[in-house]
Amino acid sequence: MKEKLAELRLDGDKRIASAATVAELQTVKGAILGKKGAITELLKEIPKLDIALRPEMGSAANELKNHLASLIDEREEALRLLTAAIPPDFDLTVPGTPPLSGALHPITQMRYDLDDTFRSLGFEIFQEDEITSELYAFDSLNFPQDHPARESMDTYWLDGHDTGRGGDRLCLRPHLTGASVRYMQSHEPPFRFVYPGRVYRNETTDARHERAFFQYEALIVDRDLPFTAGKVMVKGVLDRVFGRDVPVRMRVGFFPFVEPGFEIDMSCLVCGGKGCSVCKNVGWIEIMPGGMPHPNVLRAAGLDPAEYTGFYVNIGLDRLVMMRYGVDDVRFFHSADLRFLSQFR
Repeated sequence: MKEKLAELRLDGDKRIASAATVAELQTVKGAILGKKGAITELLKEIPKLDIALRPEMGSAANELKNHLASLIDEREEALRLLTAAIPPDFDLTVPGTPPLSGALHPITQMRYDLDDTFRSLGFEIFQEDEITSELYAFDSLNFPQDHPARESMDTYWLDGHDTGRGGDRLCLRPHLTGASVRYMQSHEPPFRFVYPGRVYRNETTDARHERAFFQYEALIVDRDLPFTAGKVMVKGVLDRVFGRDVPVRMRVGFFPFVEPGFEIDMSCLVCGGKGCSVCKNVGWIEIMPGGMPHPNVLRAAGLDPAEYTGFYVNIGLDRLVMMRYGVDDVRFFHSADLRFLSQFR
């Protein structure tokens, strides 16, 4: 009798759990608990047992009956809930709709790609606050006192902190370059680091310009650093980020913080170098100024320019993203328009 009870428990548990519909479950219920079910037939055998065994077997049989009845009730409730949630005309064979998934903003993705590339070259990633001072934004970078970039027509000075000079005059950083001096003052040379971030300029927006945009600067400072190392670095980084050969050219340019200074251009990938509105129909687009740190910048950082030299690049991160995706208007990337940004998932 004990063996029959054990077998019936295993069989009943299995059949109840495998019932896929309420109708199937009712069939199982009848086979187990019905008038001619397995439990009913088992209970009919109790009186035939030895009188000493009847109480124990009767109790075990009733416990099994209650156990299976409880399982059936639980399974029926679960099946009815499932059935209620599925419309009768629902086709289970039709593929489902994939859930919406988020993704990194394309500018953020480009920054992370550059981070990975520069880390592989042994560079450190550096960050600073978006509020800086005239001392770091201009004075330490060899900007003349009458340079127009110091005026409110170009730089966002903070109300209440826009008087005085040097460290007392605060602004939203107009470029990242001042961070290089801050880093060099607090670290020991040689240096090899990058510092990405958002900068702010009071200028008219158009297809190539925004008031708040992203830059990505890199600086190497060492003894006897050859100038050619800078161009090799720029070329290597661009080729790796874009996954193909990217033509690069360097033109002489003037920037207060470098000497000599250069405008570094890459072939316009929007038009393939043929000429378009993005590159002003010349086939090249400026993506970064660069050059060797001006001796006055090295002095501001506490270094002897007779002993150290280096190479700066200030990458226009937004323009690199335009080149990567062939988009001809930078304002799309700052629009927060999900119809546009969802393309980059």
